[in-house]
Amino acid sequence: MKSFSFKVLKQSKKSRARLGVISTPHGEIETPAFIPVATRATVRTLDTDEIAEVGSQMLIANTYHLHLAPGETIVKKAGGIHGYMQWDKPLMTDSGGFQVFSLGFGRDHGVGKILKDEKDRSIETGTQPVAVKITEDGVHFRSPIDGKEQYLSPKISIGIQEKLGADIIFAFDECPSPLANEEYVRTSLEKTHRWAKESLDARKNTGRQAMYGIVQGGAFKALRLKSAEVIGAMDGFEGFGFGGEFGYNKTQLKKGIGEVVDTLPSHKPRHVLGIGHPEDFPIIAESGGDTFDCIAPTHYARRGIIFTSKGRIDLRKPRFLKEFKPLDARCACMICKTYTRSYISHLLRGHELSGLKLATYHNLFYFNALAAQMRERIQNDEL
Repeated sequence: MKSFSFKVLKQSKKSRARLGVISTPHGEIETPAFIPVATRATVRTLDTDEIAEVGSQMLIANTYHLHLAPGETIVKKAGGIHGYMQWDKPLMTDSGGFQVFSLGFGRDHGVGKILKDEKDRSIETGTQPVAVKITEDGVHFRSPIDGKEQYLSPKISIGIQEKLGADIIFAFDECPSPLANEEYVRTSLEKTHRWAKESLDARKNTGRQAMYGIVQGGAFKALRLKSAEVIGAMDGFEGFGFGGEFGYNKTQLKKGIGEVVDTLPSHKPRHVLGIGHPEDFPIIAESGGDTFDCIAPTHYARRGIIFTSKGRIDLRKPRFLKEFKPLDARCACMICKTYTRSYISHLLRGHELSGLKLATYHNLFYFNALAAQMRERIQNDEL
């Protein structure tokens, strides 16, 4: 079985952007690449053939949610996540570290990991979320399914991911809230670095699965660069992920990613976790990101929001019932070739499942096509 490798094919002379190829046991990924999110081993409303049709090269699934249901033992009996969901292309699984934030301080304060503006950093060292308990050794959760206590540690997270069997897995970390103050982030970072080493020590599937270390540090430059130095120097990681907060505007995002990239080993791939709206694509590429994931195309589709070459449109609005043209005249997807805005608007307004499917198919096609165009721009020395 083919092992993991990464090769840089071209380095831009204008920016940190580069073309590359990630090779895995289940195929290759041309980078920079957008990675759709398949949280529970599915992209909602689409089957795996359709996910491939829209140009998806790799998916990322969620360790925490698959642990809750159906459980990693069942997935392993089915031949691993590839066999379970009938997807024969590369797969990633996250570590569950993001749920430390999303089910904890994120839920408590109603914030995402990226703030739209500066807010009071009121979370201090020693503060605990309401529904999550973070200890020195791991994290205690309450299952949203049956209320039972769940516990994740580096050893447990890696054990779950090895049973799931994705091509790329991630070290377990704490993703801190953007409302955490500098002292909290510093303490959290020490924990994440220790957990990174414990994740490597817990690893058994060496050679069959690549493991990425995760760089944290929030919006604090010195801490993020320190994290990049520590994680980058650890022997055993085949690549790296960037987690947490990068500031509250696009300029800070570009600068923050670039600074981390300059600190990490250049011969290993870099994955930007949870960032990837269309306007972010060139920022991520120019900053040196190789792969990136985001729920935007599927999340927005389920709310009737369509991404087009002229911006977003809300197809639930009545005016679109009178528009008998494609979602995007420049789009080559099957949906744009076949259906009108009027028809899809009718389906979405009527809460028809087929409307959600058509919207999701188009949005994912659009995102993957945008990534392909970005690779072409790098090849042509335009980015």
